[in-house]
Amino acid sequence: MALHVPKAPGFAQMLKEGARYYSGLEEAVIRNITACKDFAESVRTAYGPNGMNKMVINHIEKQFVTSDAATIIRELDVEHPAAKLMIMGSQMQDSEVGDGTNFVIILAGALLECAEELIRLGVTPTEVADGYERALDKCLEILPNLVCYKIKDCRNMNEAIKGIRTSIMAKQYGNEDFLAELVTKACISILPQVTTFNVDNVRVCKVLGGGLFNSQVVQGMVFKRHVAGDITKAVKAKIALYSCAVDIMQTETKGTVLIKTAAELMNFSRAKKISWNNK
Repeated sequence: MALHVPKAPGFAQMLKEGARYYSGLEEAVIRNITACKDFAESVRTAYGPNGMNKMVINHIEKQFVTSDAATIIRELDVEHPAAKLMIMGSQMQDSEVGDGTNFVIILAGALLECAEELIRLGVTPTEVADGYERALDKCLEILPNLVCYKIKDCRNMNEAIKGIRTSIMAKQYGNEDFLAELVTKACISILPQVTTFNVDNVRVCKVLGGGLFNSQVVQGMVFKRHVAGDITKAVKAKIALYSCAVDIMQTETKGTVLIKTAAELMNFSRAKKISWNNK
């Protein structure tokens, strides 16, 4: 007969089996910092133009091979609350600027790593947070004096290329000159006068059979379709232009059937099967 091992008295006996309980504030804070450091370390090697690709398999077993931190973060199923705060900051950076998602996580991980050393020396987390807030005010004071170049006219293509080129270099190093010109031309063409810039107004259409340097910007709409016939190439052919659609339009129909009993369901299924056989 096995002996009964009693639980420890106090708050620990109220928790279920396997639950972790930290008594000190510093111990819980250090646990959170460790989790954030591990999360920052996982995306740090994917930073920069020489960053390595990551293989991510999400919850529906879909595989991604990418070095984009925004994609890695979006597909990871992170449950730790402190790491989720870092993800929220990265997503805010992505929605506001569209770049620098990986830098936000790396910077937060580095700041927490320095904070861990201060906490182990005896500094309270409140004092550390107050020190970082003062450092933020000082950074906002110094940063305007460190501007190396400022784009005055966003509609000037030669000036806008200099700002877009740096972001493209992080993903397509070596092809930044060609891609920066295409991206700048596409963005300036749909840049509104008053309202905010909408990324969805620029669409990317991938066509098989070409390379990167065959890309071009098309003003208007592109409908990618396969060849309808067997002939794929013709020399000195005559071309006819039609101002109306020549496709067979499919009518959109919507029907609602109210079934109350099982017998009605069987009769409806039988009648539908008979109608398909007649066709």
